Order: sequence, then C-alpha cells, then structure tokens
Amino acid sequence: MPVVSSHPRSTVFSRLATWTCIGSLLTGCAVTPRPIDPVAHGARLQEQLKSVIASEAPITGPIGLYEAMARAVKYNLDYRIEVMDEILRARQLELKSHDQLPQLVATGNQSLRNNQPGGRSRSLVTGLESQESSTSSDKNARAAELSLSWDVLDFGLSYVRAQQGANESLVSLERRRKVINRIIEDVRTAYWRAVSADRTLDQLGRVNGMAVEALRESQKLEDRKVVGPLQALNFQRDLLQIQADVAKLQRELVLAKRQLAALMNIAPDQDFQLEIPDRTESVPELPGSVNEMVTLAFQLRPELREGAYRMRINDQELQAALIQNLPSLRGVLGINHDANRLLDNQNWLSASTRTSWNLLNVFRYPAVRRTLQAQGDVLQQRQLALAMAVLTQVSVARVRFTQVGRELALARRQQLVHARILSMTRAGSAASTISRQQLVREEMASVLSEIKFDLAYADMQNAYANLYASIGIDTFGPDITGREDLPTLARSLEQLWRARASDQL
Repeated sequence: MPVVSSHPRSTVFSRLATWTCIGSLLTGCAVTPRPIDPVAHGARLQEQLKSVIASEAPITGPIGLYEAMARAVKYNLDYRIEVMDEILRARQLELKSHDQLPQLVATGNQSLRNNQPGGRSRSLVTGLESQESSTSSDKNARAAELSLSWDVLDFGLSYVRAQQGANESLVSLERRRKVINRIIEDVRTAYWRAVSADRTLDQLGRVNGMAVEALRESQKLEDRKVVGPLQALNFQRDLLQIQADVAKLQRELVLAKRQLAALMNIAPDQDFQLEIPDRTESVPELPGSVNEMVTLAFQLRPELREGAYRMRINDQELQAALIQNLPSLRGVLGINHDANRLLDNQNWLSASTRTSWNLLNVFRYPAVRRTLQAQGDVLQQRQLALAMAVLTQVSVARVRFTQVGRELALARRQQLVHARILSMTRAGSAASTISRQQLVREEMASVLSEIKFDLAYADMQNAYANLYASIGIDTFGPDITGREDLPTLARSLEQLWRARASDQL
C-alpha cells in the first residue's frame, strides 16, 4: 500500500520539476531592450564620414563650375543613396527571377531505436492474431530523396512579381534622375553665389571699414556743428542702409560656399578656392518653343514616368489577383533511396501530381478587383494632376528664365553706371572737390552693384538649370556613369552644357 500511494505523489513532483525547468529556461531566454550607446554611435558615424571623405579625390587647385558638378555627381551622398537603391532593385529583380524556377529539394532522414520495431497482426476476417511478432524495418533506418517539383500557379505568380520588380527598378532609375537634376541645379546656383562671395568679400571688408570711419567722422562733424544735423543724418542713414544691404548679401554669399561644399561632400571645415571667371552678361538660348518644351517634359519628366510605372505595377497586381484564383497544379518527380535491408527495392523513382483550389479566393476576387481598379483610378487622376503641374512648371520656368535675363542686363547696366560714378568720385576726391563721406558712399554702392550683378547672374544660371529640370532632360549625357575620374567627368559635363547653351532642342 505505501508503494501504491507514493506513486501519484512522485508523478506530481516530477511534473512540477519539469515545468519548473521549462519556466526557468523560458525566463532565461527573455529578451530585454538594449538602447545604443550614444557616444559610441556618434563616434562611429564620425569615423565613417571621415572615411568616406578621405576616399574622395583631393582638391589640388581652384574648383571650377564643371568640376563642382562632377564632384556632386561622383560624391554627393543623396545621389549615392539613389544609385544604391537602383542597384538594390536590380538585385531584387534577379532574386524574383529565380522564383520562377522549379524546386529541387534534397532530403535525408535517419532514425535510431533502442529495440527492434515490429508487431503482431490480426485478421479482419477471423479475428485471429499471429503468434509471432514480425518487422519490416531495421532498428536503425536511413533514407534519402531528391525531388524536382514545379507548380504552375506559383510560376505564374512569380512571373508577374518579376515584372513588377522590373518596373520597380525603373522607378528607382527615375528617382535617381530626379535627384541628380535637383543637385546639379543647386550646384550651379551655389557655385555662382560662392564665386561672388570670393570676388567681393575682401572689398566688402575694406569698404565696411571705410564706412565705419566715415560714420564716426560724420558724427564728429555733427557734434561740432560743421554740417547741419539733417545733412549729417541723411548721410548716416544712406550709409547704414547700404551697410545693412551689404551685410544681408554677405550672409547669403558666405552660406553659399558652405552649401556648395555640402553638395560636393566636402568637409565643412575644409577650405577650398573657386575659379573666378570674368563677369559676363551672356544669356544662353532658350531650348525650343513652348510646345516643344512641354512635349519633351511629358516624355521625359521623372515624376510622370514614375507614375506610368506605378500604373503598370497596379495593372500587374490585377493579373496576380486573377492568377491566385486559378487551381494549383503541382508535379513532383523524385529519386528515392532507403537503406532498409528488409525492402525488396531500396531504390526507386516516384512521380505524382496534385491539384488544389482555394474556393474562397473566388468569392474574394471581386472585392480585390474593385480595390485595385479604384487604386488605378487614383493613380490615373494623380498622373493628370502631375501633368498639369509639369505644364505649369515648364511655362513658369520659361517666363522666369526670360525675366531673369532682363534683370541680368539691367544689373549689368547699373554696375557699369556705378563703376563710372565711382571713377569720377575717386578723381574728385583726389582733387579734394568731393568729400571723403561721398567717396565712401560711392565705394559701398559700387561694391553693392557688383554683388547684385553677380547674384543676378547666379539667378540666371539657376533659372537655366531649372528650365532643363522642368523639361526633365538629364543633366549629364548617357555616356556618363559617374564612375569616371573627375577630369573626364568634368570635361563631359562641360561639353554637354556648352552645347546646350548654343543649340536648340
């Protein structure tokens, strides 16, 4: 009796011990959030940026416009993201293409026992059992199989998914085109503003010192009542207004060089010089009539082309939804081996087919089709709205380019007039017929007119690049990959943009 009564208790204790071990194991496997170390994370990013910048071609001299564009094409990190995304889409397309292949599966099984498998049998007719146990398997069993299977439904879906992947790779291409067009447009604007900064900042510093001295002298003359208060205040007001205008332009110009450095992926603390070209008022030709530009924009704008690919992907999703409603037919061909010595045939070939059909998908398909059709309508409407926006952008870009050309001509005339006035004022100051205050005012006004002319030229270059960006024409030729060395890339860009400046579409 004691033995019988103790058996249930020992069973309870063994179960309790088992569950305790399992609970301890699960508790030990629990995962807790582990935040990153901000110091180590920041240091790692700094090292990575230094490594990227160190791998770039060093700056060996003053940077010209086309070298700046080449450096942006080759080193800009935003552009690299799009290039890498395009490579990723190509790899994904390659992966999806492999999904269309049949499955070739090799399997191996091995089982071990501590005793022989076997059993008796009983007749279903007489109900008599065999007196001796028998087996048809070894105690240790090994088997292997090599099977080739192919599902028609999976192949159809894989083919459609591969087509969608191909369109996704084309979408990434259009995004890359859009990014590089924007970068080149920003480079042209920042470059010419930075050139103006390099050309005039020294003059601004010199003239600003003269203005401070002139304001001090004017205050002294006013205090001594050598000149009338109103005359002195008018002079001070004019000088302070010019100083404020110069300070504002100076801030914009200094930032332009930092912006240009960021576009070229140059470290913010690295100093570099720019080529200082002669001032010019030449304006490139318009790249065709309005109708020609709009026609090309509808053909080439990355956003419109991306929208067309999105609509194609949606149509292919409709095809995939239809395929998913079809029956699945799978065929399997296998080569088998079993090491069981008791088998008459240890090696054999097998073939089978299986058909299955998820009937619930048939009832679900109309809702799926309506949803995808509604999504297609949205994409179509978005494409039309985008086309209207492109039409407006082309028109605005053309008008802006024409207007900026007029402003550039006016700024050039103003700069020439100020230069002549300054020349005469200097001569009068040397002859002591014009006051120092008047000379300082004209010096500052002349420098200001030069800066305004430079900024007008920078605006014209920006409007020129924006004109091509609104059309969607690539900023570099099809022969350029971005992997060329900097001199080759710069020469190609220069040839392209110089040809555009003189040729019609």
